[in-house]
Amino acid sequence: MRRATIRTEHDDPELVASAIAPDNTAEMATDVDGDVVVTRIERETTGGLHSTVDDYVVNLDVATTVAQHARTQTDADEASSDTHEPDQ
Repeated sequence: MRRATIRTEHDDPELVASAIAPDNTAEMATDVDGDVVVTRIERETTGGLHSTVDDYVVNLDVATTVAQHARTQTDADEASSDTHEPDQ
């Protein structure tokens, strides 16, 4: 059995983990430890492990980008609502 553990630090690790977990196969587990997303992968062959890690890294990049854009938009929305007077 071949194994890999990937640890990545994020501003919103719960959001990133929830975004990538649906793509996990039966040989994968994703958890959050503080501000770190931890994914463990097990595969029978080195080639299979390499392929799964490669796919995971692509999915992680997309999830991280989406989370960053969501945070930027949320921050902008909050800043915008702070500058508006309430309707009377």
